[in-house]
Amino acid sequence: MRVMTTALALVLVTNRDLWAESYEADVWADNWFEMRVNGERVAEDSVPITTERSFNAESFSFEAERPFVIGLVAKDFKENDTGLEYIGTRRQQMGDGGVILQIRNAVGETVLVSSDRWQCQVIHTAPLENSCEYESDPVAGKGPCGFEAADEPGGWDMPSFDASEWAQASVYTAEEVDPKFGYDEVKWHGDARLIWGPDLERDNTVLCRVTVE
Repeated sequence: MRVMTTALALVLVTNRDLWAESYEADVWADNWFEMRVNGERVAEDSVPITTERSFNAESFSFEAERPFVIGLVAKDFKENDTGLEYIGTRRQQMGDGGVILQIRNAVGETVLVSSDRWQCQVIHTAPLENSCEYESDPVAGKGPCGFEAADEPGGWDMPSFDASEWAQASVYTAEEVDPKFGYDEVKWHGDARLIWGPDLERDNTVLCRVTVE
């Protein structure tokens, strides 16, 4: 019985692999991203989120069987839960995010781009009041420097997850995001858009998902 079970498992894995397709992806993020396929990580920004100015594009390949869900974790740099950058300097400010993505199949056809077809959920927002960036000693959770934070919902990057209550991704222009370093090195599909939560400056961690049929 044990041998038969092992053989059956092998057949299932082999059949699944036969249906898998190869894909190439390009992602640019301000500042950091992780991409998952049906809950499994396939790529992560090579520059840590702890790096203050980490503007770069990543290109990578992966295999998946349609339909599959792309789960994208996108984070803007923040020094702490105030959501601020350059704390204690003359440049103290709220940061701003943005991410753009495109995926091509093995023959070079674009099968997915970032757009308002994606659904997104913000799980870290700070500061709650813009005046926090002018505080001489900003402290997370105090005064105008309040914040809202939540854990990732269980299974949010899986096909079975119900994201019907998630909002559509907010779309931004390059002028609004001002992408740097790496963005211009990629030839983006004409329909690919910079996306984020509804507030470029105060939304610091955004979960976005979409199904590739």
